[in-house]
Amino acid sequence: MISESISRRAMLSQFSYGVGMLGLAAVLERNTSCARADSPRPLAPRPSHFPAKAKRIIHLWMNGGPSQVDTFDPKPALERYAGQRPESTARLSTERRTTGLMPSPFRFTRHGQSGLEISEIFPHLAKHADDLCVIRSMHTNVPVHEASNWMMFTGNVQPIRPSYGSWLLYGLGSENENLPGFVVLGNGQPVNGPSNWSSRFLPGIYQGCQVVLPGAGDYNPRTLIANLHNPDLSPQAQRRQLDFTQQLNNLHQDRQGPEDALNARIESLELAYRMQATAHEAFDLSREPAAIQAMYGLAGPEGNSTFGGVSRSNYGRNCLLARRLVERGVRVVQIYAGNLQPWDSHSNNSASQRGLATIVDRPTAALLQDLKRCGLLEDTLVVWGGEFGRTPATEGSNGRDHNHWGFSMWMAGGGVKGGMAYGATDEFGFRAVDNRVHVHDLHATMLHLMGIDHERLTYRYSGRDHRLTDVEGRLIHGILA
Repeated sequence: MISESISRRAMLSQFSYGVGMLGLAAVLERNTSCARADSPRPLAPRPSHFPAKAKRIIHLWMNGGPSQVDTFDPKPALERYAGQRPESTARLSTERRTTGLMPSPFRFTRHGQSGLEISEIFPHLAKHADDLCVIRSMHTNVPVHEASNWMMFTGNVQPIRPSYGSWLLYGLGSENENLPGFVVLGNGQPVNGPSNWSSRFLPGIYQGCQVVLPGAGDYNPRTLIANLHNPDLSPQAQRRQLDFTQQLNNLHQDRQGPEDALNARIESLELAYRMQATAHEAFDLSREPAAIQAMYGLAGPEGNSTFGGVSRSNYGRNCLLARRLVERGVRVVQIYAGNLQPWDSHSNNSASQRGLATIVDRPTAALLQDLKRCGLLEDTLVVWGGEFGRTPATEGSNGRDHNHWGFSMWMAGGGVKGGMAYGATDEFGFRAVDNRVHVHDLHATMLHLMGIDHERLTYRYSGRDHRLTDVEGRLIHGILA
């Protein structure tokens, strides 16, 4: 018999340390903010609104904002107007003061049967030109890292909305009950940190789960996954704790009715417990053949390459781990390309863009090749980009400022047309002018590819129905295969 004097919340607070939370601590911090789950099994797979082209998403996040005119949007006019500031660009304000136009020092070449133009700084990725759908007409709301990160991940410039990964888990559930459905990979902490992958007012079980890989060559899952194992309790003792916690929960619900925050906490504890038996196989990269590890740039001296705090071996391991996770049914994987904002090239732009491209080029290309080898690229949507682009105009010492008016991202696999460039910026690469794509449009299209109608995926909170795209968003029909 359970004593009525025992505090269920106090017991959970103790038990959460006993089970090992795999980075789910952020879920457990918000004891009263989780909304009501519609299902007793909130992570159970659910049918999509219509047949999906993609079953999963891998988002390669170039935090800081790559320069579109140095990567995927060639602008010969910058050579002709170098050092000048045409009136059409002078009217566009950015975060900092910029001066004359600065041409890219990099050569663009046509690749593949499609003839897609890609900068020379991506020689490995260029081999996959026919798989890439480059959106050259992206635009967002403001030229500020924090707000633009939130916009790209949550659809709002303030940290008040759930991440798109949380929305997808809420709408579709997970395909693997023993792994988190939404995993965040990276080394260090990006701008905004956990608020980029927060579930906010959605039930806490839909929160992203962050996994930070340690030093190169360390594939021990006990090291890779924080708090996965509790050295002080046996699995049997942890199981007894969880069973007792559920007894407390049932007693409380019989007397008081459901308390959704604590239900979400228990579900998270159960997931963490199950992972102790299953995560070893998924996260142990040493199981991969040497040739696959070499393909991602993990072997030899190249694996030790770093630039701007971004390590090729770390980024490569994250890419390889992403393939292993989606192969095992993880719905959404986000990879952050380093700590804070490495692509933020306010000075020495050319060295920064080339250096970072050298780090991410080979592993990114390897991921596409590996997904194709495994038969996964067809129904895996790969997204690459940052929170905004860079100005074609010079800032400071050969740098480029933030540019939210127009920038490039690319997608591959998962129901998008390959070997194409969609939309366009003006002749200088400053402002999106043709087939403009807002972040809300990108989100609507990502959901559509996953079989979700963005206008039908709603959640009732604070007196109204909310959705990822709020009251905006349109499908980018021109990129759908």
